[in-house]
Amino acid sequence: MSGSMPMDLLAKHARPVLPGAAIGIFGGGQLGRMMGIAARSMGYKVHVLDPDPACPAGYIADFVIEAGWNDRWAAANLARDCAAVTLEIEQVSTVSLDEAARWAPVRPGAAMMAVIQDRIEQKDWLAKHGFPVGPYRVAHSTEQLASAVQELAGPVITKSATGGYDGRGQAKLGFGSSAVDGAALRKAWEDVGSAACVVELALQLEKEISVMVARAPNGELKVYPPAENFHENQILSWSVIPAGVPETLVTEAQQIARDIADTFALEGLLAVEMFITTDGTLLVNELAPRPHNSYHGSERACVTSQFEQAIRCACDLPLGDVALVQPTAIANLLGDVWLQDDGTVREPAFDQALTIEGVRLTLYEKLKPRRGRKMGHLSAVGSTAAEARDRVLQAKAKL
Repeated sequence: MSGSMPMDLLAKHARPVLPGAAIGIFGGGQLGRMMGIAARSMGYKVHVLDPDPACPAGYIADFVIEAGWNDRWAAANLARDCAAVTLEIEQVSTVSLDEAARWAPVRPGAAMMAVIQDRIEQKDWLAKHGFPVGPYRVAHSTEQLASAVQELAGPVITKSATGGYDGRGQAKLGFGSSAVDGAALRKAWEDVGSAACVVELALQLEKEISVMVARAPNGELKVYPPAENFHENQILSWSVIPAGVPETLVTEAQQIARDIADTFALEGLLAVEMFITTDGTLLVNELAPRPHNSYHGSERACVTSQFEQAIRCACDLPLGDVALVQPTAIANLLGDVWLQDDGTVREPAFDQALTIEGVRLTLYEKLKPRRGRKMGHLSAVGSTAAEARDRVLQAKAKL
């Protein structure tokens, strides 16, 4: 499969994709599932490519292709039968994205994904374009890791350049009283896969926030209210929209997200994860070119959910209003909620959680709970962000 794109396919790329057409999604996890549900509610057919034939999106899709992220032939087969293609996971190879783009518009595209898939490329790109990032170094060996720790002169977090998610592929050095000796360096190097990594200086943080930005192929752009996030063991525990930060920081964070999207010429969604340090400095942590866990609450918080917005972007439709309707919080439900200390599975007390006013339950139809695996989430609304957060955490405690 090579050569230039036929003229009829060029025309296909240049016009909006209207309901009734099929949309392809690389990835059938919970994000693909919720995008697919939004697409179906708008009248689209949904085709999914995922290595797991029993993926969560498979239950709501019209068609599922079982294939890996590097399978360019399967990628072409997905796109050939679709009018537009999008994604829910960063691991799809640029070869597959390029192959799919020969048959249908792929949003976001391979050029942007090549930068974001590699944390080294991503950090360097952000720094090169003048976006605020914390001090970092790059290491390709234990010797370079040792030098990076010495140069940064403080506790550090190492992150594998590729792969890794929810704390996987990461290691900490120099925290507390732990010495950064040869054994600690070797262990950290093993934890990041004994491969290239980013070494970041640990910062004194006040809060973690994220900003979702949507940009259509025609250049229309919408920026959501920031979400405030709380992590446990490097996995998002709860998130609330809007974030409780000063309006000056809201404006600054939204402008940074807008500028990153425009610089990339984004076609799709981009979640910009940010740190707010104790001295009020705003720094970009990482980028996610897809729907984001911290914006699951957008279904209830905003006029247009991130999932519907993703479909609008992929189809080059007018973007939806992102104004805040009501404060909303979400709490992740990991497999730990199902698992007992002896490893047996117990169904959570969902009926008790739903006694809390304003609470809803969303499950992803993942059949086997595992510790750390995202199985679903609770959401709650309130008159204030704090009330929404308190309600969702109270509901989770009842499980």
